[in-house]
Amino acid sequence: MALQYSVAVRNAKLDAVETAIGVSAILRLRTGAPPANCATADSGTVLAELTLPSDWMAAAAAGVKGKSGTWQDASADASGTFGHFRVYDSGGTVCGIQGTAGTSGTDMIVDSASVTAGQSFTVNSFNITAGNS
Repeated sequence: MALQYSVAVRNAKLDAVETAIGVSAILRLRTGAPPANCATADSGTVLAELTLPSDWMAAAAAGVKGKSGTWQDASADASGTFGHFRVYDSGGTVCGIQGTAGTSGTDMIVDSASVTAGQSFTVNSFNITAGNS
């Protein structure tokens, strides 16, 4: 039998994600597929980098934790098509979360599939769901 967790335990696990990464987390959106895991070296071209709000994730509820505040970059760093993202600690060196990025069917939903250097864009949706309910 697979382990099962109460909603309270699932919420606590999710809330620990933001605590572990810390305030002033850095989001980098890149081209291409994500690396094998967060310990693997960065890949792809950085299209955008932004510092997330100090409380960048809402409190978990019903086993889901969603982005908090506005995640927007007024000026993309380079031109290209979004492929994946990584969320780093405030120093920008330790990857805490990574996943796919795009306009649909991806882990992080952005308002445009691609950007041109200098273009503004917004992260529309980002949620983490805890399993084993």
